[in-house]
Amino acid sequence: MQPLPYHYKVVISYKGSNYFGWQDLGDSGKKPTVQFLITQVLRRICKFADCKVAAASRTDAGVHARGQVAKLSISVDIPAGKLQLGMNSLLPDDIRIEECAHCLPEFSANRDSVSKVYRYYFCLDDVSTPLLNDIVAHVNLSNGPRSDKTLKLETMRQACEHFIGEYDFYSFAVNNKQVKSTVRRILRLELGQTNFSDITNNTHYFEIEGSGFLRQMIRYIVGALFELARGNIDIAEIDAALRQHNENKLSAKAKARGLHLIQINY
Repeated sequence: MQPLPYHYKVVISYKGSNYFGWQDLGDSGKKPTVQFLITQVLRRICKFADCKVAAASRTDAGVHARGQVAKLSISVDIPAGKLQLGMNSLLPDDIRIEECAHCLPEFSANRDSVSKVYRYYFCLDDVSTPLLNDIVAHVNLSNGPRSDKTLKLETMRQACEHFIGEYDFYSFAVNNKQVKSTVRRILRLELGQTNFSDITNNTHYFEIEGSGFLRQMIRYIVGALFELARGNIDIAEIDAALRQHNENKLSAKAKARGLHLIQINY
């Protein structure tokens, strides 16, 4: 492939429910991914000339994004605004190019990022809300009385502080021998409540910011916090897992549907 001369930085939002993650699986779209569909649309706009799509984060199947960032490289010079309109007219309704601007050839959506922000949305309603089931995880924290939910939320809020800093997150991620180091730095981990919909007023979220994340690391952290709230593990076990390489996880990973990529910082 010849070097592609025209480059664009784009911000992408997508609802990941219908996709097998971000990364093209190389199966000609038999298992559709967000990268595959964007690449196909880009090739169509460029009359099937070579193009490249490289993102900052490889979200897993079922994970959503409000602020995914990617670099598009093409062989045709197209005004950024026109390219954005053209792509949005051809993409499915659950994928949108939110921003599009020319960028330098050396820009890397992944390597140039300084931090990534995710949110994990979860609902504590006694009965799950069907209208939100694909973007908010329904979680049962206890078999006890409803009044203990506030206490359990506070337990998780206090535990968030134990993950902040630089640790070896081997015990909170999928084992990947291709990864050179499993040490990562967490800048923030906070518990909040949102009123983004009047369908439910009992939706909460963890917001986590880090310089980078291992595969499924956030979902394992959230899963451990849920197990802590249920009383199935204690904070000492979480602290120990941050110092050890454990093949047996403290908990199952939280469901993909609650995880949203919010922002990439540069």
